[in-house]
Amino acid sequence: MTPQEAIDYIEHYGWSTTRLGLDRTRELLRKLGDPQKRLRFVHVAGSNGKGSTCAMLDAILRAAGFRTGLYTSPYIQHFCERIQIDGENIPGEALADVTERVRAIAEAMEDHPSQFELVTAAAMLYFAEQHCDIVVLEVGMGGALDSTNVIDCPEVAVITNIGLEHTEYLGDTLEKIASTKAGIIKPGCRAVCYDGAPEVTAVIRDVCAERSVPLRFADYRKVEPLGQSLDGQCFRWNGTEYRLALLGAHQLHNAATVLETVAALRESGWSIPEEAVRTGLERVKWPARLEVMQRAPLFLIDGGHNPQCAEALSAALRELLGKKKAVFLLGVLADKDYPQMLAMLMPLAQEFICLTPLSDRALSADDLAAHLRQQGARATACREIPAGLRAAFDAAGADGVVVAFGSLYLVGAIRGEYQSRNR
Repeated sequence: MTPQEAIDYIEHYGWSTTRLGLDRTRELLRKLGDPQKRLRFVHVAGSNGKGSTCAMLDAILRAAGFRTGLYTSPYIQHFCERIQIDGENIPGEALADVTERVRAIAEAMEDHPSQFELVTAAAMLYFAEQHCDIVVLEVGMGGALDSTNVIDCPEVAVITNIGLEHTEYLGDTLEKIASTKAGIIKPGCRAVCYDGAPEVTAVIRDVCAERSVPLRFADYRKVEPLGQSLDGQCFRWNGTEYRLALLGAHQLHNAATVLETVAALRESGWSIPEEAVRTGLERVKWPARLEVMQRAPLFLIDGGHNPQCAEALSAALRELLGKKKAVFLLGVLADKDYPQMLAMLMPLAQEFICLTPLSDRALSADDLAAHLRQQGARATACREIPAGLRAAFDAAGADGVVVAFGSLYLVGAIRGEYQSRNR
């Protein structure tokens, strides 16, 4: 099996066509020798901020000297980004090796595992065989029935910001979604919660009390912003100053969640020096999250995909750009609340350049441009990403701003095209 054959095999099985549940993953891992039982985890669930939170935790734990595994989704440009050890993507040959062993078992199962279940099993096998000290494990969707929840009690269960998402699977209220995500909280672990909507925090408090799990909240009143530039931002937390490489006030909230998670890990016996915390936050990288690609003209990429993300981006751009307006290069999925997302961005927009994401759920560039024009915005549809990039930079001019925004898969493709043009 080649690396591409491994990716093609995994991606052939869509998660959305199969029922949710843990039975297939448990069977698959049991027949692989239960590699997850040889690992220790920080398990992270939520609607927004999961990836950034995971990236910060991974950077801090690496700086503390631990051999870390990092499991995230989706990928930005290459499938192998989803499985990392010590900040390095799984090599293609290693992905092919573990996938071939997973396939041998999956093909013999009466109920074939889904795409996400296959990747989860491959990651667990790789992390265990590479002797990771700790794995930062991002939930794919939900919590209780997500395949990552086959693990035993994690060191810490982390709940990031929760919003309305995947309501057909997780429930149609914040309380129902929070209850599903709280399924990763198990007796014997510690828990940390993003201090979000009161109805969400009430659910998390109740679950932790029921399961006798110590709970820490990230109290954002303790966050004191000290300044922000395109190089990052500084803030004070509990009297200590930190520099964070990621942009946006929302990342300070994620950082507070991370700092509470570090405190919970220390309470569990993990040795994480303060210098490692500083170093990890200063060095963390998380592509396509308000990422600065170039400065003249300024080019930012952000993989926001829902109204909460658009709101965070809007606030960050007002802070970074002042009254300066941006050319937005974007594409959206038709089943997202894109009218609300676009309404938040329109006051900041000089012009919109519209693309069609590569998805059967995509809103076409023509339909997106027509919607924007109906709202009084200037909008142009482009057929291909190279043409969209050219149009956006031409519209911005030498002193302008271009912001690529939308589906992670689309902005990943934009990022790849930009990098290939500028090698």
